[in-house]
Amino acid sequence: MSTLIKILIGIVLSSASEKFEAGYQIIQQEKTLEQSIEDGQWIYEDFCSRCHLPSGKGVSGVYPPLAKSDWLDDKVDESILAIKYGLKGEIEVNGNVYNNAMTAQGLSDEEVADVMNYIMNSWGNTQDEMITVKKVKSIEKD
Repeated sequence: MSTLIKILIGIVLSSASEKFEAGYQIIQQEKTLEQSIEDGQWIYEDFCSRCHLPSGKGVSGVYPPLAKSDWLDDKVDESILAIKYGLKGEIEVNGNVYNNAMTAQGLSDEEVADVMNYIMNSWGNTQDEMITVKKVKSIEKD
């Protein structure tokens, strides 16, 4: 096979790969809020409910509540960071201080978005704006 043909095949395959990746990202962004919440419930049950409980109420003095959480409402970016990278140190939630460690759960950006949408629309929480994969990707640890 000539070098020119090999180069052309390489260009075509590279272009097709980029288009596939771009199309995949578009598919991820087209998930409805309702579907994201449904998917997030499964993730919450698998990764979060052991500490924060199925009710989202947490454990007083140990694991902060997610239900009706002022920290969750006021600190959306920090909440995303905590899920992506874990959390250490003191935080105040609904007037109570918590100082425990939360390990990173190893979730994908899509899973983080889904679980955020679930917790932000459960147990009396309501959100104004859907958390998207793009939003989660944009939030990085300093």
